[in-house]
Amino acid sequence: MRENVLLIGGGGREHAIARALEDSEADLYACAGNRNPGIAEIATDFETLETTNPKAVVDYAEDVGATIAVIGPESPLEAGVADELEAAGVYAFGPKEEDARIETDKAFQRRFMEENDVPGCPDFETFDDMDAACDFIDDYDGDLAIKPAGLTGGKGVKVIGDQVTAEEGKEYIRESDYDRIVLEERLVGEEFTIQAFVANGAFETSPAVQDHKRAYEGDEGPNTGGMGSYSDATDELPFMTEEDYDEAVSIIEATVDALEDYRGILYGQFMLTSEGPKVVEFNARFGDPEAMNTLPVLETDFLDVLTAARDGEAPPGLDFASQATVCKYAVPEGYPTDPEAGAKVQVDEDSAGDALLFYASVDERDDGIYTTTSRAFALVGVADSIEEAEKIAEDALEVAGDEGLHVRHDIGKPDLVQQRIDHVNEIRGE
Repeated sequence: MRENVLLIGGGGREHAIARALEDSEADLYACAGNRNPGIAEIATDFETLETTNPKAVVDYAEDVGATIAVIGPESPLEAGVADELEAAGVYAFGPKEEDARIETDKAFQRRFMEENDVPGCPDFETFDDMDAACDFIDDYDGDLAIKPAGLTGGKGVKVIGDQVTAEEGKEYIRESDYDRIVLEERLVGEEFTIQAFVANGAFETSPAVQDHKRAYEGDEGPNTGGMGSYSDATDELPFMTEEDYDEAVSIIEATVDALEDYRGILYGQFMLTSEGPKVVEFNARFGDPEAMNTLPVLETDFLDVLTAARDGEAPPGLDFASQATVCKYAVPEGYPTDPEAGAKVQVDEDSAGDALLFYASVDERDDGIYTTTSRAFALVGVADSIEEAEKIAEDALEVAGDEGLHVRHDIGKPDLVQQRIDHVNEIRGE
């Protein structure tokens, strides 16, 4: 029996999900606030609608006879779209609003970890009194990360001792309009992500990925939604050991055990510190760009994951190709602080060579595809080594050109990967 799968969301992550379902026994339908031409080419139908409006999503799901829904972004999860789909009889692979708080409410996330003895939780305090938060900064012995409790698209965190001074951090708090913030100990090390496919109390994990949040090469500049990422041909990254990976998976296991009804993707973002992996945050969906590293090397049919979840079964064992991936985002010039839209996208699937092209936020016109003010598209190389995968992505970027675009070309290059290895060896005293 063919499934009618509804994909909710229109970014690069969702384009990767659509690709993962393209050859499955499924008819794909999609809805998003923006029209993604890559998804539209794969889908039987694409509807433009507000995905944080549960009624609009449910109405479309019923119109197309959806049997399964996959929720890509975090905002529809926060809006309770999974709850409303289930009430309408459509299984949603994505957590309900309450469980999605593991991402959408960082204060809840830390209290949840503390109350359920989930390992890897840093020291933290939560505040709704901004003056009290500033006093805490003055009294705390060490640097702190300042995190708005709600969703900020990956751009709201400020780290004292890295991005800002203590005085600048306090100014940021006082000038913000956040209702609640979390202050937590600054974690020093190397970040990595493991994404777990969760259903019916069980889970399977994917290879580790390292994202690059800073806008400019050398990890300089403001935070972004993610400028690109890489994975290795093994589960762990070059700066990690198998034990590091396993320890992070054990943290995911404790989290899944405590989230009794969780379904969907649980994304654990970790900092590999001198004391082992610590939790930077959890997300309740695939990462963007990390989905574009993970799904292209997933050899198990993603539809089998979805149907097993719906049918009350554990996720099937996941097979991943023993290949490395490098993903590089092209963003509009000036992103993220003052992005300039309107540059024509010069690369397409035919001219991208061996690279995979994933559209994110673009404007499709009669005469071509143009950038908006958000991340535009990503090019992903897949090969036997990180170095080879990086070259595939770079070759495609040469076709794309640089007019009106900004790219972090250093992602996946040998010298930057070596810096990560050297950094971990340094903090471990090796």
